[in-house]
Amino acid sequence: MNFHVITIFPKIFDSYFSESIVNRAQKSGKIRIKIHNLRDFAKDRHKTVDDTPYGGGAGMVLKIEPIYDCLRFLKSKIKSTAAAKALAGKQNSITRIILFSAKGKKYTQADAKRLAKYRNLILICGRYEGVDERVVKYLADEEVSIGDYVLTGGEIPAMAIVDSVARLIPGVLGNKESSKNESFSKKNYLEHPQYTKPAEFQKMKVPSVLLSGNHKRIDEWRRKNSKSKN
Repeated sequence: MNFHVITIFPKIFDSYFSESIVNRAQKSGKIRIKIHNLRDFAKDRHKTVDDTPYGGGAGMVLKIEPIYDCLRFLKSKIKSTAAAKALAGKQNSITRIILFSAKGKKYTQADAKRLAKYRNLILICGRYEGVDERVVKYLADEEVSIGDYVLTGGEIPAMAIVDSVARLIPGVLGNKESSKNESFSKKNYLEHPQYTKPAEFQKMKVPSVLLSGNHKRIDEWRRKNSKSKN
């Protein structure tokens, strides 16, 4: 799985993507993450990627031209790689382009599972007052929101999508069973409570059934204590 993130603040991703499961997945070759600075595709000497909105209003809007040129560049690289793999007898590349926006479709675990089937995800991080609507209509495959609130940019949503999709790639998690019974692994399912050592702390005790060694009773307790999200 290849993730291509388009942003005007590439350093934001340095810390998060260099830690924990996402970092190990990159080192093992299960995923590849490439951060692309949108300003590299601006044509003027000031590296301008935004402008005032037509019709007036506060703030600035990201321009279509640098986004178009960046996508064209990425598609040419992906197409070249796909052609090489096709000649080698491997499956051709499949790409999905996602734009992050407060007015987009709300992202769910079902979307993570759907996107994990692609070979390439291109993630466009909006900023300021948003992105020229022609990007939505003609360049992106879908518009995504991670919740009913406003962020200063699409970088945090991009991290969320990379993290949620990457952990579904075979071999990324240490135990292949880890993602099967966790929250949202089934529709509206919330995982049962979890406990670990010590069995008692400050008079707060772990449920005795979990210490019984009776796996049938433990499974029953877990089913009973899992929840449905309404």
